[in-house]
Amino acid sequence: MTFDMTEFMPLLPEIWVLSMTCVVLILDLFLRDSNRVVTYWLAQVTVVGALGMSVAVSGSESQVVLSGTFVADPMATLLKSFIYIVTFGAFVYARDYLRVRDLFKGEFYVLGLFGMLGMMVMVSAHNFLTIYLGLELLSLSLYALVAFSRDDARATEAAMKYFVLGALASGMLLYGISMVYGLTGSLDISVVATAIAGQGEQDIVLIFALTFIILGLAFKLGAVPFHMWLPDVYQGAPTVVTLYLGSAPKIAAFAMTMRLLAEALGGLQADWSGMLSILAVLSLALGNIVAIAQTNLKRMLAYSTISHVGFLLLGLLAGTGEGYSAAMFYTLTYAIMALGGFGMIVLLSRAGFEAEEINDFKGLNERNPWFAGMMLLLMFSMAGVPPTVGFYAKLVVLQAVINVDMVWLALVAVFFSIIGVFYYLRLIKVMYFDPPVDSTPLVAATDFQITLSINSLAVLVLGIFPGGLMALCASAII
Repeated sequence: MTFDMTEFMPLLPEIWVLSMTCVVLILDLFLRDSNRVVTYWLAQVTVVGALGMSVAVSGSESQVVLSGTFVADPMATLLKSFIYIVTFGAFVYARDYLRVRDLFKGEFYVLGLFGMLGMMVMVSAHNFLTIYLGLELLSLSLYALVAFSRDDARATEAAMKYFVLGALASGMLLYGISMVYGLTGSLDISVVATAIAGQGEQDIVLIFALTFIILGLAFKLGAVPFHMWLPDVYQGAPTVVTLYLGSAPKIAAFAMTMRLLAEALGGLQADWSGMLSILAVLSLALGNIVAIAQTNLKRMLAYSTISHVGFLLLGLLAGTGEGYSAAMFYTLTYAIMALGGFGMIVLLSRAGFEAEEINDFKGLNERNPWFAGMMLLLMFSMAGVPPTVGFYAKLVVLQAVINVDMVWLALVAVFFSIIGVFYYLRLIKVMYFDPPVDSTPLVAATDFQITLSINSLAVLVLGIFPGGLMALCASAII
C-alpha cells in the first residue's frame, strides 16, 4: 500500500499535538518542581499551534483521506477551534490552583493534551472505528484526571464510578457499532449511510443496533436516565478537572453524535428522533427540578448541564440543517459558559478551601464587584436571560423545533427553563444581597483575571452580536 503525503496535510494539527505531547511528557521528567512552569507554557504553545494549523489547512470543501477514516470539513474546523480555545482557558485556570495544592505536575497537562487529541480525532472521524478510537483516548485521559488528586477519597471514588459506568457505556456503543457493521458490511460513515438509505424497509435488527448506539451517546452527553455519574464526578473531581470535563468534551460528544446519527444513520432519523425526544424531556425535567435542591455549586452545575443537554438534543432531533446548526451554536456557547462558571469557583478557592458551596459566594459583590458582575453574566446566560448568548441559543433551538411541528416539545422546554431560572437567581441573590461570610481578598494571577473577564464578557458580546457565530455554524452544517 502506498501513501500520498498530501493526504497527511489535513492531519497536521493531530500530528503536531501528538508530537508535542510526547515532548512535554519526556521533558517533564527532567524538570525540577521550580521549573515546572515550562511544562505549562509548552502545553499552551501546543494548543495555540494546533489552532493555527487547523485554520491554515481548513477549506470550504470536505476532504476525506486515509482510506475514508478521516475527514476535514468546515464543521471539524469550527469545532476543533472552540476545543482549542476552551482547553487554553482551562489550562490558564488550572495553573495556580494546582500549584497551591502541590498538584502542579506535568501529568495534568499531558493528560489534558491527550484528551484534546482524542476530541480532535472524534471531531474528524469518518469511520466508526476512528470515532471509537478518539472516544477511548479521551475517556482514558479523563478517568486519570478525575483521580488526579490521589490523596482525596472523593476524587478516587468519583474516578471509580466514572470508569465503571464509562466502560459499560463504551461497551454498549461498541456493540451497536458491531451490529451496524454486520448489517451493512462497512464501518465507513458514507458507505453505511448509503446502505441504510437503499433499504426498502427498516430492519428490526438495525433499530436494535441504533438503540445501543443511542445508549452510548446518551451516557457521554449525560442525558437522563444515563446521568447518574455526572453529579458525583463533577463534585468529587478537583475543580479544574471538573472545569475541563464539563466544557470541551461536550463539543466532542456533539461531534460524535452528528457523525453517528446525522451522517451515518440519517436514514433512521424517524426512529432516533423519537428516542431523543424522550431523553430531551427527561433531561429537561430532572435536571432543572433536582438542581433546585442542591447546595453544592458543582452539583448544581452538574444538574444544570443535564438540563442543557436536553436543549441540545432538541436541536438534534429536529433532523434539519437549521436544527443541527442551532444545536452546534448551543454546544459551543454552553462550553464557554461552563468554562467561566467553574472558573469562578477556582477564583474563589484557595489553599485548604474549596469554594464549591453556594454559601461561599455570599457577599461576593462587596468583596469584588467586578467578578460578581462577571458571575452575574454567566448565570444570566445559563438561565437564558436576554441579552446574553444563552437566550439566543435557546431561542434558535426552540425555533428549529417549532419549524418541524413539535410545538409541544418547545412548550415543555420553556416550562422547565422557567423553573430552572430559580436556582440561577438564588446564586445571584446570595452574591448581591447576603453579607459576606469570608472577607479574604480574591487573589489571582493577572492572566487568570484577564482570561476570566474575557470569558465572561464573551457571553454578553455573543448575545448582542450572535450573527457571526450562527453563520459559521450554519455554513459548517451545509
